[in-house]
Amino acid sequence: MIILTKQQQFEMNRHAETEYPNECCGAVLGRIENGKKTVHNILPISNTREPEEKHHRFLIQPKEFLHCEKTARKSGLDIIGFYHSHPDHPAEPSQYDLEHALPVYSYIIIAVVKGNADDMTSWELQNDRTRFNKELITENE
Repeated sequence: MIILTKQQQFEMNRHAETEYPNECCGAVLGRIENGKKTVHNILPISNTREPEEKHHRFLIQPKEFLHCEKTARKSGLDIIGFYHSHPDHPAEPSQYDLEHALPVYSYIIIAVVKGNADDMTSWELQNDRTRFNKELITENE
């Protein structure tokens, strides 16, 4: 289970709409306690994938990842996941997502249909890396 506020969901959706028709991406900072992931902050990140690939792939540079880790640490938080958008595709992980994911992290996917954020889902990779399991998104005010 991952717990997000309406404002955090709004911010991720807005980021996804702003970057359309390209994929957006960002880090999700928070805490994991008793199997629940509580989001405290989201950090939008620039998609540095090649221009011709940005519509269906994203890339986070190591320097950006390090910045996210430092930001989390300063706040007493951890990186608990990442979010990205799927322009004109369902909010379900692709084979590419499966091949590049790591267990424990949450992977929030926002479907953007014709420029408008639609469905938002969250996924966690099984420890054996064979598939994603859908993760319940709960709202926290």
